[in-house]
Amino acid sequence: MISIGSDHAGYQLKKEIIAWFEEKNIPYLEFGCMNGESCDYPLVAREVCERVVTGNSESAVLVCGTGIGISIAANKVKGIRAAVCTDTYTAKYTRLHNNANVLCLGGRVTGPGVALEIVETFLNTQFEGGRHQRRVDQITEIENNN
Repeated sequence: MISIGSDHAGYQLKKEIIAWFEEKNIPYLEFGCMNGESCDYPLVAREVCERVVTGNSESAVLVCGTGIGISIAANKVKGIRAAVCTDTYTAKYTRLHNNANVLCLGGRVTGPGVALEIVETFLNTQFEGGRHQRRVDQITEIENNN
């Protein structure tokens, strides 16, 4: 199960991604803005990320205007490693090396074609582990001690 959420600025791109999920038969739950009216991205990020850390979702996609604000909010949730990705390379390597569990996108800066390629890459790339696990563990240690 993938959770997906957006504020008003990410609403249209969220709908494009949901259509792609449906085409690919990827199960999802939708959160946040449901009609394009203004809503607050920190609340959306928290609700979606809580599903990830409790294991109710494998991972998540969050969308705001730039992807930055919602990623900052997402990373405040203990256990979340959210990354803003603007291309398939960053999507691949944030999964391979950082074991990111939340993908953040900017609905005002990333077109739907590129966004769908980024989502597909993120969802289809597995954490490499090995030497990267040590670094992910160090990130978790920082999180747990602050």
